[in-house]
Amino acid sequence: MSDELTLLAADGSVSSAVLNEVPGFAKPTGGLRSRVAFAAAHVAPLAWADNTPGQPAEIDWDATLAFRRSVYSWGLGVADAMDTAQRNMGLDAAAVRELIARSAQVAREEGGSVAVGVNTDHIDDEIISLEQIIDGYKSQLHHAEEHGAIPVFMASRHLARVAESTDDYRRVYRAVLDAATTPVVLHWLGTAFDPQLGGYFGSTDWREASQVVVDIIGEDPSKVSGIKMSLLDAAAEVSVRERLPEGVRMYTGDDFNYVGLIGGADVPQAEQPERAADTDRTHSDALLGAFAAITPVASAAIQALDAGDAARYYELLAPTEALSRQVFAAPTFYYKTGVAFLAWLNGHQPGFQMVGGLHSARSLPHLSRIVELANAAHALEDPTLAAQRWHDHLRVNGVTA
Repeated sequence: MSDELTLLAADGSVSSAVLNEVPGFAKPTGGLRSRVAFAAAHVAPLAWADNTPGQPAEIDWDATLAFRRSVYSWGLGVADAMDTAQRNMGLDAAAVRELIARSAQVAREEGGSVAVGVNTDHIDDEIISLEQIIDGYKSQLHHAEEHGAIPVFMASRHLARVAESTDDYRRVYRAVLDAATTPVVLHWLGTAFDPQLGGYFGSTDWREASQVVVDIIGEDPSKVSGIKMSLLDAAAEVSVRERLPEGVRMYTGDDFNYVGLIGGADVPQAEQPERAADTDRTHSDALLGAFAAITPVASAAIQALDAGDAARYYELLAPTEALSRQVFAAPTFYYKTGVAFLAWLNGHQPGFQMVGGLHSARSLPHLSRIVELANAAHALEDPTLAAQRWHDHLRVNGVTA
């Protein structure tokens, strides 16, 4: 097998890069200690299924669940049935429920931690009342609790459509949190990920909206174990992080700036927003789609933090941020294509297929740049396999060196 990668530019020209050797990262012998980290996992469909837009998802359960077992083997938790799993982009309500049940069973078998999305997206009507929104959330909440998963309250498109004031958000979240029997994680998803969520929590200004979030959590912090922020705004995340009640974690969902946010005060060489001088909240934990694409590297970096080696953490994780920025480049909501593409290159699914035909959502030059950056960041778990699959993909699409 060639020790070079063929790369494709936007103008159709080809070039080559040296293929890096196998990274050789070691799996942890116990759990990760210095940070809590979840990888938001994708789903793999059956290759022969009708993976066209609007059709029910037909999941390749062997590949989908094996990927989750791999994540657990690296010491990370799994965040499931969320936007990375194509929630609201091809994964229908029946598939969501089955995914949660199956993923929770795998978590029990592997001794891992699983957090799953709770939403109102099983309701087909676009406009519903606040009471119907509350009932919809509760229905999915109880399903998650029945399977022993950590519920993640995702932002509801229904609520974004009908809320007339911040009081409407407070009312809905208060009612649903009151119904929870176990601490939950809140999820604040920005418009880069879902344009239909504009003005969530009552304002398009994150400063005003964040106060509503902090107030909701502050009413009963025992109900909320953490919040995942996915605004792609590191300063906004740090601002909220510093105002959270004691015991409530900030899970970064910032796939552009996670190196500094996770490293925090322990990794001063990493770029990050200024912190308040008197704060003791100096880092974020992680719940990231990016970590599904770079699981071994993320694990090795956090293991380095566990060992007090901030320099090694930065050396390992810093190069992955350029890769993540490519995967999550605008239009950001198509990042799922890059996550599934890397899973295929790394041997975690038999074909580059996605529910709803979403594997067609990125161009060949975009994917080529992902290959180039993944190689540079040592995120190709089996470089020879990855190169073979990538070169086959180019040939199928009529590109030859």
